[in-house]
Amino acid sequence: MTPTLLWTTLVLAFRQLLRNKARSTLTSLGILIGVAAVIAMVNISTGATRAVEESLSSLGQNVLFVMPGGERGSRSGSVRPFTEADVGAVRSEVEGVVGVAPVSQMSMTATVGDASHLTQVTGSNGDYMEALRWRLARGRDIESGEHLSGADVCVLGQTAVEELFGAQDPLGQEVRMDRLTCTVVGTLVPKGENLFGQDQDDLIVVPLRGFQRRIQGNRDIAFLFVAYGDGVVSSDLKGRLERLLRQRRHIREGSEDDFVVRDMAEVLSMLDSVSTVLTSLLAAVAAVSLLVGGIGIMNIMLVSVTERTREIGIRLAVGAMARDVLLQFLVESVVLSAVGGAMGVAVGFAGSWGVARVMEFPLSFDPLVAVGAVVFSGFIGVVFGFFPARRAARMKPIDALRHE
Repeated sequence: MTPTLLWTTLVLAFRQLLRNKARSTLTSLGILIGVAAVIAMVNISTGATRAVEESLSSLGQNVLFVMPGGERGSRSGSVRPFTEADVGAVRSEVEGVVGVAPVSQMSMTATVGDASHLTQVTGSNGDYMEALRWRLARGRDIESGEHLSGADVCVLGQTAVEELFGAQDPLGQEVRMDRLTCTVVGTLVPKGENLFGQDQDDLIVVPLRGFQRRIQGNRDIAFLFVAYGDGVVSSDLKGRLERLLRQRRHIREGSEDDFVVRDMAEVLSMLDSVSTVLTSLLAAVAAVSLLVGGIGIMNIMLVSVTERTREIGIRLAVGAMARDVLLQFLVESVVLSAVGGAMGVAVGFAGSWGVARVMEFPLSFDPLVAVGAVVFSGFIGVVFGFFPARRAARMKPIDALRHE
């Protein structure tokens, strides 16, 4: 086929479609809706997955979260907390551990002058900042000597800074929390909300020993963050950690653990698998709209062939080849489908952008998905337009010219 013939066929196809604008628009609507649904669902699913991954990554990917209490809760109604001896044993006896951050926390009202704010006060040690990937915005971290002595110093999250100090410089200022008054030595880089909508920046970090002595009144530890190196297999580390804790907590063989170990890497991997399955299911559901749109194109093209029977007869009578008639109707079908696909890409992107703005997660747009959707819609035009085009090409000129 020469480029001139192809161009002429395209021009004729557009002219014919523009003669019946309303019908062409309604026919393309099925393809438009299908492609828009595919684009929007894939983008929304990918963006939501990225938002969850970023939220989990803010907790640290190479981290095990260890919490007292079994999977089904404590049968006795009480949960046995961890101790400083447990922390030391995990750090020294479990191979692959690079840091253990014991954590105890409590919601308390912090006061600075006339300003007060209910915030999360967290007591931990020097491994806490690295395990949870906190970064300092200003000032310094709590030093090891201050952790050992339980010094009255603290590091504030951005929300706590804004609520308690406003535009004032918090460094060197004192914050009062019940029986604890601490001096602000640093502030943290904001992280935003986590997966559950909680503000991660609304916290005050203090040395664990000071928290236990001044606020908690005992030496109990609520939970642990266990950090490990990049070359460590998390599942193996988890097994070693569980064996050590079962031994230390005197759990008999066959009995249920009275603690839970969560692996952030496993959570991310499971999330990726679930996201892939959901995206595939959503795309399959959206593909039904494309199938319906393709059937609509076939129906309209059959109507068009019937309406233009005399035109087909005249073209065949003056020397047009059957393949020329086939090509004309096939191109019309492809153009009708591809235009709907292109409009569907625009609508799908606009819809996913709006949802991303409302849900406040990052918008993910893959150009290859958009190109693939348009190409696939054109393919639908070929598949569903071939039968009407073939029917037109097989007409006999004499019978076509007799048609009223």
